[in-house]
Amino acid sequence: MNKNSQVLLRFAGVFGVIGAMLGAHMAGSNSYIFRPIHAHILVVGWLTLFGWAVFYKIFQTSQTLITKIQVWTAIIGSVGLTTGMWLYIVNPFDFPEVITTIFYIGGGVALLISFVFFFIITLLYKEE
Repeated sequence: MNKNSQVLLRFAGVFGVIGAMLGAHMAGSNSYIFRPIHAHILVVGWLTLFGWAVFYKIFQTSQTLITKIQVWTAIIGSVGLTTGMWLYIVNPFDFPEVITTIFYIGGGVALLISFVFFFIITLLYKEE
């Protein structure tokens, strides 16, 4: 397994566990305040990172600067977006709204950059 695929697969696994635990918590507590966070953890964190891991495994792209940027902005963006969403919606530490908004938007921007880089990688990919 190549390094890009491996690191994305491992992070997808972590997001899958966190998403499932969060879902179990919501069901057990009958509180759905975490619903959007739970959904984004599973869709962005687990599903998207898993899909990209499969892409890197199947298409065997070489590890270049653009693939490294794509992989790490995906991870940073997934963590940042979901954590920022949690801070913004739940605000467990009573941070000022400007701080939680910056964290939330920063994670989303990093993830958006990752999607753009992934698109570029698909355009540049050539069969060997």
